[in-house]
Amino acid sequence: MSSKLQGTRSEPLQRDRLITLLRERGMARLSEIVSAGVTAATVSRLVREGAVNRLGRGLYQLPDAPLDTQHALAEAAMRVPKGVIALTSALAFHDITDQMPRRVWMAIGQKDWAPSLTDPPLRIVRFADHLLRDGVTLHNIEGVAVPVYGVAKTIADTFRHRRAVGLDVAVQGLREALRKRKVTPAEIADHAIKGGAYTVMRPYLEAFAADG
Repeated sequence: MSSKLQGTRSEPLQRDRLITLLRERGMARLSEIVSAGVTAATVSRLVREGAVNRLGRGLYQLPDAPLDTQHALAEAAMRVPKGVIALTSALAFHDITDQMPRRVWMAIGQKDWAPSLTDPPLRIVRFADHLLRDGVTLHNIEGVAVPVYGVAKTIADTFRHRRAVGLDVAVQGLREALRKRKVTPAEIADHAIKGGAYTVMRPYLEAFAADG
């Protein structure tokens, strides 16, 4: 049997394998697809046929995949594996701000590679290593495990980066988190102390805690 005939017969198997992979994961990188036994040539052909969507360089999804309202977060997490959804984007995810960020805010390490993406557009902030992995929670969005800072950590970070996000945004997030009882004052204070933002946050925290 010629290698050409073998290749022709293997294409339906690879197609099924890729579709199954994308249905299970929601999105997949080319490296993951190739590791699953699907060639890059098969992926390219299926993209041309419209059976698979290319979201960006090396990232794929099925055309009929249900899009979550947090789709941009899932895509950003796939594009920046070491990143964590942070600051204003995390506030919006936790529903404690009325801000609708046009970019996905992501924290990365001091020495991590910073991608330059326009789809989805990113706002990269570098965190010290001891703060980068602290307070991270995982959320399933379109089959993707998306790392997002928890409520208390996010609020502390917004006060620490208040010049970038705006002090008013940080204060609103703090007020809403306490009003909606998403977190306790003690949990927020703990993260603020770790990040060195407690002195700035303290008067607001004490005032809102007293009102509650």
